[in-house]
This record gives sequence, structure tokens and C-alpha cells, in this order.
Amino acid sequence: MKKCLSSYIVVVFLFVASSAMPRVQADVTLPKVIGSHMVLQRDRPLPIWGWAAPDEEVTVKLDEAIATAKADGKGNWKVVLPAVKADGKAHSMTISGKNKIELDDILIGDVWVGSGQSNMEYGLAGSKGGQEAVAAATNVKIRLIQVDKVQAPQAAKDVSSQGWKVCSPQTVPGFSAVLYFFGQRLHKDLDVPVGLVNSSWGGSPIEPWTVADGKGGGMYNGMIAPVKPFAIRGAIWYQGESNMGNGLAYADKMKALIEGWRKVWGYDFPFYFVEIAPFAGYGAGALPLLWEAQVASLKIPKTGMSVTTDLVHNIGDIHPNNKIDVGNRLALWALAKEYGKQDLVYSGPLYKTMKVEGNKIRLSFAHVGGGLKSRDDKPLAEFEIAGEDGKFVAAEATIDGDTIIVQAKQVAVPTQARFGWRNVANPNLVNKEGLPASPFQTNNWQGGTGE
Repeated sequence: MKKCLSSYIVVVFLFVASSAMPRVQADVTLPKVIGSHMVLQRDRPLPIWGWAAPDEEVTVKLDEAIATAKADGKGNWKVVLPAVKADGKAHSMTISGKNKIELDDILIGDVWVGSGQSNMEYGLAGSKGGQEAVAAATNVKIRLIQVDKVQAPQAAKDVSSQGWKVCSPQTVPGFSAVLYFFGQRLHKDLDVPVGLVNSSWGGSPIEPWTVADGKGGGMYNGMIAPVKPFAIRGAIWYQGESNMGNGLAYADKMKALIEGWRKVWGYDFPFYFVEIAPFAGYGAGALPLLWEAQVASLKIPKTGMSVTTDLVHNIGDIHPNNKIDVGNRLALWALAKEYGKQDLVYSGPLYKTMKVEGNKIRLSFAHVGGGLKSRDDKPLAEFEIAGEDGKFVAAEATIDGDTIIVQAKQVAVPTQARFGWRNVANPNLVNKEGLPASPFQTNNWQGGTGE
């Protein structure tokens, strides 16, 4: 009995010891974001990385470009391939070490990351017109990768994902509607392949997505950090509902988020975001303050904002189902600012300045486009005016060229004005291109214009 037990202990020891010992040989492996059907970012050096045995030599070949690297002591390796142009062709890539990986159906185009909470996660099939969009979604030049919801205490080496998929009625129904419509518009206007990386989580605040003190939040660590240094063109962001109550402090959080992501990627890519829609369920006065913080974020270089005050189908639903206009409005910023499309009106009116003229206030705006108008041809709504006592009353608003004049009989000497300044606002000021004006207040206004 003792002999048998002794033999068993030896066997177990040997098994445990062999399991704990590092493998002498290891297959070359790749992160999920690098695979067949992917889109590689055009016109930018292309990092390709993965894992192998320590000190193993790995060679990566993309068409005629070849790069070689040796894995470090922990088995990490990375090469950087030279930038390539979009050519509309399918490409192949081989990664060779002790084993060989062959990837095919690779396109060269633009890669965009979409992130945020539930309004970014909101699936295409459930959106307004979503069933029709899904049925028409066969497009081999659009590729999708869905990052699974994972938090990590440290930056993870890889994401959880099923990898890149070709856009089709089978692969797109649960994919982010906003990101899909954004990418669809870019592909239509630019005629280049588009790769879309959806990394979003319903109900998430901004903090877990942020790089902080060199150690990121859980969602950044699990869902963003493993994606870089994959070359991307830019990012879009739809979040804020879970940070309601932060007020202007949210602008600082946006700055930290954007600058943190840009720093770890190593370049200042464009970052476009969505202004949260009106909703009856927020605490009194909370939403306007968040709006001001979001507009203030336009002071950050290479940012843009999609206004959504006109897209609410149900004021009691925090998830407006019209995602096509959200995605298209984000795409307008990208087309104008990142892709240099000239004479494109890409934003609705954003407040710039005010001037008191007797018993009136004249308001001026950026992004008036072809001129100001009422969305529904009714009198302009949601304007208010106040005097020194700070008591706001409804104001009559009229269009005067590219400005708005507001006045109220009750206020003889006005000092300030505001527009759409409530959680359930339904303003109707737009430019002639149909893009809505963002809510604002004139007293110590912190907003930017994105010009």
C-alpha cells in the first residue's frame, strides 16, 4: 500500500511539475483582432503581433512586404509592416515560426472603433428600420468584429471575440446599429473597405473605459487595451447616461478618456461622440449640465458631436430607436474633418456669442449652414430669457439672417438666454440642411464649436 501510494505521489508530482514548466516549443499565435476577413488600416504603418516560444523567430509576410522579429523571453513578438494603399483587392498574410498561420480575404481600408454604453451597444435589428437594414446588409467590403464583455484588473493580452466577420444579414443583426450606419455611410461616400470594431457595454460609466495613472479601468483593460496597437483611423463614442449628475466634471472625464486612448495608440486619431438625447427619467436639471460638458468636449482637437434632440420617439425611453441618423451625423463629421470633404455641412447650429440690444438678445451660432430655420415650420420653441434676477421666462425667438433675436415682455433688461434647457426638451431650431441646434445657456457658457 505504501509503495502504491509512493508511486502515485511521484506520478502526481511529475505531472504537476511538467505542467508548471515552460514549454520548450510553442505554436505561433495571434490576437483575435488579427485574422482572416480583417480590414487593415490604409496609409499607416501596420503593427502585427502575437506570441510564440521565447526567442523564437517569427516572419510576417503581407503580399511582397516581409518583416521578422524574435520573441522576447516571455514569448511576445511584434513587427511593423509598411503602410499600404487601399486597392479594393483581397490580400493574404502568412505568419511563420515553428508553425505557419495563413490568413486570407484581408482588405485594405479604414478601421473605426465604436465604444460606450447601451445606446452604442443597441443592435441593428431592433433599431428603427433595422429589419430592412439587416435584409440589405450584404456587403463584402464592410467587416465587423464584436468584442465580448470582459473586465480585467490589468491590461489583457487578448480580447474575447469570435473574430472578424464579413457583413451580411447573418452577421449584422446584433451588431451596434450606430457603428454600422456610421461605417455604411463612410463606405458609400469613400468607396473603400471599412472595418468596424464594436467594444461597448450597456450601463457602463466612463471611468472603466479610461486609462488612469498608467493602469486602466476594467473595461479598458479587457476590451480596448488588447485591441491596440492595431492600426485604426478613429473612434466613435456614445455614452453619458450613467454619468448623469457629473455636470461639467464630465468634460474632464472625456478629456482623460480621449487623451488616454490617443496616448496608448501613439497618435491623435479623430474621436466623434453623441450628445445624449432628452429623457424624462433623469434627475431635475441633470441633463442640460451634461450637455454643456459634452459641448465643452468639442474644445479637444479632432473631436465632433452628433446632436440627437430631434430623434426621440418616446421621451420615456432612454434608448431612442433612430440610430441611422445618429450614425450618419457622426459620419458627416468624419467626412468633413478627417476625409476633407469640402462644402459639407457637418453640424447643426452651435451657440457662439450673445449681444444685448435694448430689451432683446441677439444670439449667433457656428454651423448655420445654408441658414437657420424651424424644423417643423412652427414658431421657434424652447428659448428662454432672464434679467438680473435670473428668473427665466419663455421668449419669442425670430430668425434674423444667421442670428436669432429673443425677447419677452416680462424682461425689460435681459442679461442671459438659454435654449432647450430641460431634460425633456423638444427644440425645433435647425439649419437648412436639417441638422438640429444643440441646447445651450449663455451665462458662463463652457461649450466649444468644433470649428
